[in-house]
Amino acid sequence: MTATLLSRSTSAPWLALLLAALATVMPAPSRAAEPVAGTDYVEIADGKRLGPADGKIEVVEVFGYWCHHCANFEPMLERWKQQQGKDVRVSYLPLPRNPDDMLAVAYFAADSIHALARTHAATFKGIHDSRELPANPTLDELTAFYAGLGVDKNRFRAAASAPATLARIEPARDFALAMGVEGTPTLIVNGRYRVLGRTLEDNLRIASALVERERAAGR
Repeated sequence: MTATLLSRSTSAPWLALLLAALATVMPAPSRAAEPVAGTDYVEIADGKRLGPADGKIEVVEVFGYWCHHCANFEPMLERWKQQQGKDVRVSYLPLPRNPDDMLAVAYFAADSIHALARTHAATFKGIHDSRELPANPTLDELTAFYAGLGVDKNRFRAAASAPATLARIEPARDFALAMGVEGTPTLIVNGRYRVLGRTLEDNLRIASALVERERAAGR
C-alpha cells in the first residue's frame, strides 16, 4: 500500500509536466465560426426592413402555420427571442399561399386584436399535434378554435373580415418575394441577410452571429 502511494506521488510531477506540454500544442477552444456568405446566409441586394427603423436590430421569421418545420421551430425561436437584448426585435410574418389564405388572415386578425399571445403557438399545436385544426381551415373552424382559447368570436370574425387585415396579405407576400424566401421557416436579419441554416438550430446560430455583426456596425 505504501509503495503504491509513493509511486503515484512521484509520478504526479511528470503527469503535470506532460499536461502542460500538451496544453501548449493543443489549440484553444474556438468561438463559433463566423457565418459564411453563400453558405450560411445571402446578403440581400436592396433589402428592406419589415418594420420601422427604430434603432432596433430586426429579425423576421417568415413562416407558415401549415409548415411542420415551423411548428418545431416555434418554441426554439421563442426561447431564443427571450435571450436577446433590448436592441433586438423579433417579428413574425406569415407566408400567404394564396390571396385567400385563412391562416395568414388569422395571424393578422389575431394581431390586430392583440390575441397572438393566445393564438400563435396554439395554432401550430392545433394543426400539427392535436389535429383540431385542418391545415387549410375555414373562418368558421378558426373562429371556433380560437373561441376555445378565450378569444371573443365576434371580435375575431370582424377582424378577419376587416379591410385593414386583408390589406396585409399582399405586402406580406411581396416582402417574402423581395427577400428571396424559398421556404419556411426563413429568418431575415435587419432586411440585409437571409439565413440559410442547414438545421433549425443552425438558423439560430447564424442569426445570433448576424445580430452581433449588425450591433457592432451600429445598424
